[in-house]
Amino acid sequence: MKLLLDATRCQGYGLCQEPAPELIDLDEWGYAQTRATEVPPGGEEAAAAAVSACPNSALRLVK
Repeated sequence: MKLLLDATRCQGYGLCQEPAPELIDLDEWGYAQTRATEVPPGGEEAAAAAVSACPNSALRLVK
């Protein structure tokens, strides 16, 4: 499973990082950056929560 970020949609709210700090970092302005594209085993629930938390649909999960 992959966690993909569309950086053009990110508005820097930072809501995605709270449920998945091991998958998402925030830059100095609060914009999301994925740590790795591949979601590690056991990280699927956190990744899904991060996707759901994004108000601009900048994150998505693909199989």
